[in-house]
Parts: sequence; structure tokens; C-alpha cells
Amino acid sequence: MTLRLLHCDAVAPQPWKNGGGMTRELLAWPTAADWALRISVADIHADGPFSAYPGVARWFAVLQGGGVRLTLPEGERVLRAGDAPLAFAGEAAPACALLAGATRDLNLMLRRDAGRATMQLARSGDSFAPRAGLRALFAVDALTLQVDGTAALQLPAFSLPWDDAAASQLWNIAAARADTAAPRAYWLHFEPRIS
Repeated sequence: MTLRLLHCDAVAPQPWKNGGGMTRELLAWPTAADWALRISVADIHADGPFSAYPGVARWFAVLQGGGVRLTLPEGERVLRAGDAPLAFAGEAAPACALLAGATRDLNLMLRRDAGRATMQLARSGDSFAPRAGLRALFAVDALTLQVDGTAALQLPAFSLPWDDAAASQLWNIAAARADTAAPRAYWLHFEPRIS
């Protein structure tokens, strides 16, 4: 197992070009300069448009705050903390309106010619075993992660464990303590296209 762990607060925030928020890039694979897959956490402070990313598929989920209203070519979508991620084309560059103040959000971006990826809600007790070259888990709350039945790893809130050799592994999550509510988290995975 080559599991790596990164905490959101360990990454310096970078301001958006339009001044509407800040982004923390948690993972850019294979490199930051030429990524095929990018996972980031954004803090949105003001209404405004998302940046356009031609040729990129995007997934977006609200982690904290009152939520957002996104205006896409197919209509408006309201997203709140705990909702399933929204997938949309990077070219869409939706207008974003905050519903009740600032939000913190999770983003997955994939260059469409690089392979297949997805982001989905993770539920306590569910197993996660996609046949994917790269697998990650974003823990919104503190939780435990078990990989292939090994001893559970204690993960703090807002952490991202990931592994790029996880194709045959079985991952499970549970609450950090028995007396706490089911943890909020998101599974992310990526299967590179073979040339």
C-alpha cells in the first residue's frame, strides 16, 4: 500500500483571478504543471462566474456554508452541504451565487482525453473498490479508513488520503468514534487512458 495523506490546512491558498475566492490544490496528477486530474478545495467569498476550463470535466460539491446556486446552460442548480456532487462541463463556466454567505467546496477536474474519473458521496459501512489506477477519499469529518481489512487509519476532518496503486484494494469508512454521527466524505477515483 502506498497511501499518502494530505491535510487541507497544510496547503497554502491561492487567490482566484477574479478575486471571488481562494483555492487549495490538494492533488495535481501527474504534475502540477501538466495535470490530467486535479483535486482542490475552494473557499468562495463572493458571487461571480467560475473560470472556464475547455476540454475538462468537472465535479463540484459544497462542504460547508449555506450553499450555492449555479447557472448552467441547462438551467439553475442549487447545491448545499451534503448534496451529491454535480458534474458539468468545464466550458460552461457557470455563474455562482452564494445562498447564505461564504462556502467551502470540493472540486475534481479531469482532462477529458486523459481517462475516466468520478466523485461520489461516501457512506459509512459502504465498500469502495473501483478498478481504478488512482483512488482518493476526501474526509469532511474525522473518520476511520480501513484498507483491505487492515487496522483502521484515523483521518482528521478535511484530509485527503490517496493511492495511485489502489486498483485491487477494498476501502471502507466508519465514524471516528462509536458515539458520533455517520461521517461525511467523498470517494474520488481516476482511471488513466492507456495510449
